[in-house]
Amino acid sequence: MAAEGGGKEMNEIKTQFTTREGVYKLLTHSEYSRPNRVPFNSQGSNPVKVSFVNVNDQSGNGDRICFNVGRELYFYIYKGVRKAADLSKPIDKRIYKGTQPTCHDFNPLTATAESVSLLVGFSAGQVQLIDPIKKETSKLFNEEVFSCRLIDKSRVTCVRWVPGSESLFLVSHSSGSMYLYNVENTCGTTAPHYQLLKQGENYAVHTCKSKSARNPLLRWTVGEGALNEFAFSPDGKFLACASQDGFLRVFGFDAAELHGTMKSYFGGLLCVCWSPDGRYIVAGGEDDLVTVWSFSDCRVIARGHGHKSWVSVVAFDHCTTSVEDGDPPAEFSGSDEDFHEQIHFGTGRDRANSTQSRLSKRNSTDSRPVSVTYRFGSVGQDTQLCLWDLTEDILFPHLPLSRTRTHTNVMSATSGSTPNSHTGSSSSNSSSTTTTTTKGNSIMDSSFIATGVSKFATLSLHESRKERHEKDHKRNHSMGHISSKSSDKLNQLSSSRTAKADVAKTLGTTLCPRMEEVPLLEPLVCKKIAHERLTVLIFLEDCLVTACQEGFVCTWARPGKGLLSSQNNPANSPSGTVV
Repeated sequence: MAAEGGGKEMNEIKTQFTTREGVYKLLTHSEYSRPNRVPFNSQGSNPVKVSFVNVNDQSGNGDRICFNVGRELYFYIYKGVRKAADLSKPIDKRIYKGTQPTCHDFNPLTATAESVSLLVGFSAGQVQLIDPIKKETSKLFNEEVFSCRLIDKSRVTCVRWVPGSESLFLVSHSSGSMYLYNVENTCGTTAPHYQLLKQGENYAVHTCKSKSARNPLLRWTVGEGALNEFAFSPDGKFLACASQDGFLRVFGFDAAELHGTMKSYFGGLLCVCWSPDGRYIVAGGEDDLVTVWSFSDCRVIARGHGHKSWVSVVAFDHCTTSVEDGDPPAEFSGSDEDFHEQIHFGTGRDRANSTQSRLSKRNSTDSRPVSVTYRFGSVGQDTQLCLWDLTEDILFPHLPLSRTRTHTNVMSATSGSTPNSHTGSSSSNSSSTTTTTTKGNSIMDSSFIATGVSKFATLSLHESRKERHEKDHKRNHSMGHISSKSSDKLNQLSSSRTAKADVAKTLGTTLCPRMEEVPLLEPLVCKKIAHERLTVLIFLEDCLVTACQEGFVCTWARPGKGLLSSQNNPANSPSGTVV
């Protein structure tokens, strides 16, 4: 839906925007779409999604891009800021009948110039493993047997390879269930029988009872309503789940222990992401807000208000996130020289341990503040891109503040008592992020499961049960139309299936602080960049990538990085594979 606003300038599509590190520019010749470049009629279709992988091609052009548009799936060489996109030569193109791709994910561990493993989830519930370089379809999971889908009939909402594994992957559905698969196993010809393995408040984990190894290995049921997205922590040890019931739930993945929860201001949560060091989680959804949650403190530390409709994607920018000891530096710059002088977070699965150590040493008795800036972005159904900075005045509010480098509106001087932080890096040499003793044995040690997953430390914390929220977005419930005195009306948004008293119990607690109880961030940048709702935001080293529901995948060059060397030469589309 188009962004609301007054006047022509408010509704004008922006092709560049400025931050303190410089100007980001849209590279029109680096736009990826269907070969005919005709806007896709997105009504009734699933969101456009984008996945990247690097195949370590010796030519220096190893990036590959996959995106879905309606019933179609495309796989191209991604030339980024270097060269114009050649849409006439997709490596692979597939057109599906009777179902639509909803999400996909590459396995970076097995990717080579000759072969890649790509998982694709579908609207009818199945998951396909394909190799778009070899143009092969390896396996189909949750397929129909005798006209019946045996594992889950609902739409696939998210699919991810388990970090560090070449064979395990996790799939979530709109039914609220997640399933762990092994590509080496079959799904069987009969419906799986499950045995309860672990249970907590509003979640349960079951293992599949079978005499021989079969899929799924595990079934998770989480919350009420759809499980819209999940994300693994950078080290792969924890799993954050965003659900339609409005709850963020964070689990220790290996032992399936609940670490902590958070509740949206109202409505469902649609997206979630981790900071590069795994210390913070950002979630967005139907309350039009971005909410920042501290992993160690298990509490909301800030909210961001800039969108006028649902937030569809949140993502951290690892290239602009920085941590530095000692005196606060001058205002952060995005130049190449400054980038070499700053400490950066990597994009791999391992955490930046030295940076973690600096942050973990920060406490109320520190006389030398840490200068820290986390940059993250969000896109929404209002067609707007927002960029946010999370700085030390928000992260460490009870310490002497260094120079404020973000637009922050602290609505109240008292934000309540701060829970004690507990991190493991300051008390031991272990790379674990927690010091709490693991409760119970690892679920991955079950005799029913043959995997290569390492043992992970976990935390356990009780969770509050919450009502399911209505699914339809209402404009008059957007944050731009809510006054500070309208919290009593939030009860009207709860499902009729659940007592309204539960809303009052949640609002004003650590699960869901009132608006005046936590700092309210304002975006550094808030620009309308598309005609249709935005569905993708990915930060790469030299650019950021967005996509809208019309099927256009756009590349925005970082300051000083736009170096296109050729123009696009569109041609007729080659015939695709009909699946």
